Amino acid sequence: MSNYKVPQSPVFPAGKTWAFKKRPGIYESDVTALVRHMLEDETIREDQRAAWERWRNDPAGLRR
Repeated sequence: MSNYKVPQSPVFPAGKTWAFKKRPGIYESDVTALVRHMLEDETIREDQRAAWERWRNDPAGLRR
């Protein structure tokens, strides 16, 4: 068993809106701008990094 401890995920209240802006001078979708803005938040970035590590290292994903 691993000593890896799953960090607590941030929980956002229902109806939370994100004040993001698209980068001027280039095409950027709303979704891309939103994700880029969300990853500027350290807690969200760390949560997503941990989720990626769990997914990438999960041996159950290798079974068929």
